[in-house]
Amino acid sequence: MSGIKGIPGRLYHLVGCAKVGVRAGKRMPTITSMKRVEPVEPPACFPDAGTTLLERWLRSTGRVPFAFQRQTWTRYLAGGSGLVHAPTGSGKTLAVFGGPVIERLSEDAPIKRTKTRNATEPVRVLWITPMRALATDTAKALTAIVQGVGLNWSVETRTSDTTATTRQKQRGRLPTVLVTTPESLSLLISYPDSREMLAGVRAAIVDEWHELLSTKRGVQAELGLARLRTVNPSLRTWGLSATLGNLREAHDVLLGPRQTGELIHAELPKETSVESMIPESIERFAWAGHLGIKMLNPVIAELERPGSSLVFANTRSQTEIWFRAILDRRPEWLGQVAIHHGSLDRKLRQQVEQLLREGKLRTVVCTSSLDLGVDFSSVDRVIQIGSPKGIARLMQRAGRSGHRPGEASRVICVPTHAFELVEFSAAREGIAHRRVESRRPLEKPLDLLVQHLVTIAAGGGFDDEAMKAELRTTHAYRDLTDEEWTWAIDFVARGGPTLTAYPQFSRVVHDGAGRWIVASERMARMHRLSVGTITGDGVVGLVTTGGKKLGTIEESFIGKLHPGDTFVFAGRAVQLVNVRQMKATVRQVSRRAGSVPQWAGGRFPMSTMLADAVRRRLDEARRGVFEDEEMRRVAPLLRLQAAWSALPAHRELLIESHQTREGHHYFLFGFLGRLVHEGLGALVGYRLKRLADAPVVATYTDYGLELLCPAPVTIDEPAWRSLLSTGRLVEDLLACLNAGQLARRQFREIARVAGLVLATSPGAPRSNRQLQASSELFFDVFTDFDPGNLLLEQARREVLERQLEINRLKEALLHLENQSIVITRPARLTPMAFPIWAQRIGSQTIRVEEANERIERMIAKLEKAAVADAP
Repeated sequence: MSGIKGIPGRLYHLVGCAKVGVRAGKRMPTITSMKRVEPVEPPACFPDAGTTLLERWLRSTGRVPFAFQRQTWTRYLAGGSGLVHAPTGSGKTLAVFGGPVIERLSEDAPIKRTKTRNATEPVRVLWITPMRALATDTAKALTAIVQGVGLNWSVETRTSDTTATTRQKQRGRLPTVLVTTPESLSLLISYPDSREMLAGVRAAIVDEWHELLSTKRGVQAELGLARLRTVNPSLRTWGLSATLGNLREAHDVLLGPRQTGELIHAELPKETSVESMIPESIERFAWAGHLGIKMLNPVIAELERPGSSLVFANTRSQTEIWFRAILDRRPEWLGQVAIHHGSLDRKLRQQVEQLLREGKLRTVVCTSSLDLGVDFSSVDRVIQIGSPKGIARLMQRAGRSGHRPGEASRVICVPTHAFELVEFSAAREGIAHRRVESRRPLEKPLDLLVQHLVTIAAGGGFDDEAMKAELRTTHAYRDLTDEEWTWAIDFVARGGPTLTAYPQFSRVVHDGAGRWIVASERMARMHRLSVGTITGDGVVGLVTTGGKKLGTIEESFIGKLHPGDTFVFAGRAVQLVNVRQMKATVRQVSRRAGSVPQWAGGRFPMSTMLADAVRRRLDEARRGVFEDEEMRRVAPLLRLQAAWSALPAHRELLIESHQTREGHHYFLFGFLGRLVHEGLGALVGYRLKRLADAPVVATYTDYGLELLCPAPVTIDEPAWRSLLSTGRLVEDLLACLNAGQLARRQFREIARVAGLVLATSPGAPRSNRQLQASSELFFDVFTDFDPGNLLLEQARREVLERQLEINRLKEALLHLENQSIVITRPARLTPMAFPIWAQRIGSQTIRVEEANERIERMIAKLEKAAVADAP
């Protein structure tokens, strides 16, 4: 190929989704922004017809393949599997979908043109996506390719948003390309004719694999892929991933221990610009969220610039606050500003996504619901409210802008407290050096194994040895022991030794021919209602008095309200009318005041990678180095910290000892993240209580923790070394947590996934309180009469690994053993200690106003001292 007019031939093979000509409304990347790549000739294994037709269509849209896309097609057509790693917006979709397309275009069978769904070709490709919003957009992108090359393929989605009518049609005949989720794939497998339905699947593609990798949903995807390989041994498996630190491990988990594949990198340049909005004044005593909406004016100024924006917040509550604040300040933007988060009704979310695609919105205020690869090429900038708490997450969100090859992504970070400027500076450094977080895969979640066995039993049944072998082809269950297998079979067959008297727990039975099948069709229907791993606070449907669906809201929030109370949802003020049968009826009101719902799981802990980068920045500040604008603006705060106490070096643990009327305070600044500090606070608090024979209150943030003792205790460096040792780590943690009280609560999720309790049944939804009571009953029964039940052990393990991050905690303690301990005794709260103190005051005071007043009084006192100490 000699190239396109104006572009040398050696640069021709650069574009997957990149343009090689100017199209209306699009900016063409300059030649200097592209990576110089030698021309890539079609590999010999490419069927000529398929390659020609695909490239002909690509040329008609101004595109040619990247080298990594051709490499993926080559591997696919040779029967291989693998994982594709490429920057956001660089053409990963075409890379993994092009193989199946070329394969079909090159077959001898004629392609019949038809618009009738049932006349299209049978299922060939299964595309697994982690999010509903991503499914819709992916289906549109795949449809464009299919129509562009003239294939007689149907493309449909199957998620919880799919209508009952469409799902029923799919039960009769699957589309050629099905875009689905791990949960919906499990549901498909649970039908007796699933083998026949899925036998034609040639390619299984897992999108945004990094989002699934370290979750039970990822394990559920592993199990689904294992079943597909059993049905079709020649199945090819491909994954897509953008920002991830442990790509090789992610590749191995996706394919399982019995498969080999290829890890394909897209060596494409991608510039990410990270900027910060600097407050006009930096307070020396800041606490989380105190800036909040005070940064509204500079955000509004940025939104007034030409182009469209995504405003990301870490919680749904923040999206509601910011959406309402923007419209209050700019009411003329009504219709140009939208809100998007997972609790909104499906139709509302889809409307917002479509308007954004069409370039009709100025701004969308959103959460992680728009984090992933939804292709909104019209987005010009991204604004991040507060710290993203992770380098990879900031890269992912930045990638929503400049969603085209060769074009820079831009994110503007807005601090909610002064110390977040340090995090923004550290995140920029991490992105520049590509230091992104790893995500560790889960090992043997037995609650999901129990669920999956019932799923396969309902889907036609299974043979003992064959099923055990199939499970061991997954990474999660590769080391499944015979004892664990026997326990799982016994648990689904009769409920283990404690539930044999209850027929509902005999979920699978022998069919007389040596196979396990579901006990009854009714049991299968009930099981399908509980398939999945997503658990959390109970949700209540939200509808208007006219019957319009608004979305869902968590039961813990709505349960605190009385009829007549107002709150804000989707940016509008609504008044609660009543709550019946897990449905809250509201009416819209004109008043602006109202509570903002608090959704569980919204706070992100700081990642290890970002925390380490923050420590490096503080070490530089200790040495008088302030490299960027963020660090220069927080310099007065950090200098005051150094004057009153110290700034820790990179390998130092700073401990501040401080006496007040409340008692004796010990502040430990580990910069290990909130979850690790939670476990560290429980552990050290327990050990300190034994030492001082007095109660200890622990408070923690991402930066450190406070231990408050009613009486002073003299603790020298050797004593701190003992308090922070790894000796008897698990035993002390379990003891300080009241021998498993957290495990009792964690067991609710396990009981739900394992099918012991049902979150819903036809006509009888269950409240969160009912689920907790039921699961605790099982927990107590197993503890008393079946202490060896493996689900109990899993609950304890998940508390240690997921809630307290014991592995990360152990690594942190080992790291602290090699650090110097610096103990200071400042006369007052320091700038680093103040936010932790304020966190405790805010959590212990019932009325927000009272907490704020007390915090403001302390700020005034500390500011007076700071002014007096100024040179």
